[in-house]
Amino acid sequence: MSAPPVAHAKLAIDGGTPVRKTLLPYGRHSLGEDDVEAVIEVLRSDWLTTGPKVSEFEEAFAARVGAKYAVSFSSGTAALHGAVHAAGLSAGDEAITTPLSFVATANAVLYEQGRPVFADIRADTLNLDPERVAEKIGPRTKAILPVDYAGQPCDLGAFGALAAQNGLVVIEDASHALGATYSGREVGSVADLTTFSFHPVKHVAAGEGGMVSTNHAKYADSLRRFRNHGIDVDARQREATGNWFYQVLELGANYRLSDIACALGLSQLRKLDSNLSRRRAIATRYTEAFEKIPSLRPLLIGDQVESVWHLYPVLLDLNRLAAGRAEIFRALRAENIGVNVHYIPIHLHRYYVERFGGHRGEFPIAEDAYERLISLPMFHAMTDGDVEDVIAATEKVMVAYAR
Repeated sequence: MSAPPVAHAKLAIDGGTPVRKTLLPYGRHSLGEDDVEAVIEVLRSDWLTTGPKVSEFEEAFAARVGAKYAVSFSSGTAALHGAVHAAGLSAGDEAITTPLSFVATANAVLYEQGRPVFADIRADTLNLDPERVAEKIGPRTKAILPVDYAGQPCDLGAFGALAAQNGLVVIEDASHALGATYSGREVGSVADLTTFSFHPVKHVAAGEGGMVSTNHAKYADSLRRFRNHGIDVDARQREATGNWFYQVLELGANYRLSDIACALGLSQLRKLDSNLSRRRAIATRYTEAFEKIPSLRPLLIGDQVESVWHLYPVLLDLNRLAAGRAEIFRALRAENIGVNVHYIPIHLHRYYVERFGGHRGEFPIAEDAYERLISLPMFHAMTDGDVEDVIAATEKVMVAYAR
């Protein structure tokens, strides 16, 4: 770690000395020897996939989030697709979702020949706004698909009420929010279907992988069939009964998660509480430091939720800066702070523009947020020195560009 920069120090982008000598990424996995041993144990076993570690991981996960059922998938995107399928969406059905998310959220609706309908977000949390959703509910609406942006749960109470009033299904994209709570309840136990991701930058890293939790047996049954080609019994069940026969009951996909990934996920799940504690400590330090920078605003965290800080996004006040987001981004990268941007609004991606006529001005709050967002490094393996480097570099850049 380098010494903190003095005020008005020359920016690295202008030839000055960077705050760090090496790049600090915005997110990174953290593995220990116990994780390695868990994987090696499976590699030496009789089952590399569709074996006992799958159900073991699913049962442990369901217990952790307080749900009756959890069904694993090969990725977070596959989990979303499975949830949309289980919810019964088909050609012509609509699901209302946020434009400020990774494109997989909306793509999952398209995979089932449905149509994603976007509603604008709240300016303070950047989560989907229930009032905007209510305005978009129509005769073809089948589901509400909110996202827990950056790890803060969305307003599940409001979405649940809207769903009950209109006969809809709530599919919560909690890819950012494993371990978060809403009104004292674990995310994963509240919505009809909740999806999670085990990508390396998430709280539990399985290499790749996803999970859907639910309290409804009919959804769990549908999810299990769908991830396995629509087959009624899996290979391990047939092996246990000594039976070769199976039936394809519906059109499914090959979305199974291997025993190798499940073993890693199980090992990582045991560390979830300590990982979350570290992320919250980093977020507290960031927020305390950034309160002193008028040109930068962290997100509001609601009273009835507990965030798990998958990301630490900040919003730039461009009226107080002599540079745009692009310049700030490049300046921070030059200081070796691996900032990122989450996300380009989905409706502005070329595919969505060409297919659905998406255009600027449709969702002004999401679009304005996108122009001002920067995600600072946030992962539980960050040292105190890493955290202080991020703060020092951010202060250095924001002071240099202050209007």
